[in-house]
Amino acid sequence: MSAFALTLVLSAALLHASWNALVKAASDRALTIAAVASMHGLGGLVLIMLSAPPAMASWPSIAASTLIHYAYYVLLFQAYRLGDLSQVYPISRGMAPAVVALGTYLIIGENLTTLGWAGLFAISLGIFFLAIQRGAAHADRRAVGVALLLGLTIAGYSIADGIGVRLSQSPMGYIGWLFLLESPVMFAILWQRRRKAAPFDWRVFGIGMVGGVFSVAAYATVLYVKTFAPIGAVSAIRESSVVIAALIGLVFFGERPWLGRLISAVIVAAGVITLAVFD
Repeated sequence: MSAFALTLVLSAALLHASWNALVKAASDRALTIAAVASMHGLGGLVLIMLSAPPAMASWPSIAASTLIHYAYYVLLFQAYRLGDLSQVYPISRGMAPAVVALGTYLIIGENLTTLGWAGLFAISLGIFFLAIQRGAAHADRRAVGVALLLGLTIAGYSIADGIGVRLSQSPMGYIGWLFLLESPVMFAILWQRRRKAAPFDWRVFGIGMVGGVFSVAAYATVLYVKTFAPIGAVSAIRESSVVIAALIGLVFFGERPWLGRLISAVIVAAGVITLAVFD
């Protein structure tokens, strides 16, 4: 992977970790996620107006990714309901890179080098080690089951988008339609809140919109890099955002234990370096 691609993916990982930290710190996570989805819709409209439409060959990927994203959001809410997301969410992020790499190998024949696979394994191992420290081993079995399904949805949309954006002949147009078609998530959340007469806090929504800008920039960057870099390697390095988020929690939220988080970060960093240098 080139230094340019690595810089972009690590920047996307930092943005992804930042918006997840905003969600974690929010007093109303559902409303925050609705705000994030609203910015996806707005960002999608802007990209559609500024870009050529994606080629017809990429529309099956757009449709598949959109449906998988809807399942992802449903499972995300179930993870909030059944267990501590900080316990089980790293499981899904830890398993996704390996599933993506295997999926792209089977579907389009894209393979990593031996050292590339080793780097991917190190990233997944570091994320899983983080999950164990945060109590994943003792989490509700239903929550762990949801986390595993969540990992499959992450891998599913990552593969669909990696293939689709390459077929699109207009990466920004592809990203725009993908974001716009995700925006109904916002309406679904707001309708559910109105039905339950839940309060609406504009301050929380505004913070979520900032997170939405980060989210749009992060995923658009990742999809762009997938047009010229190995999909499996990009997805693996992107998931280092989980460890970045853990370090943010260590520094800004005073979360502990600190030693285990640093060990996880070192393992993931070794994997990122291996992928960047040897694949």
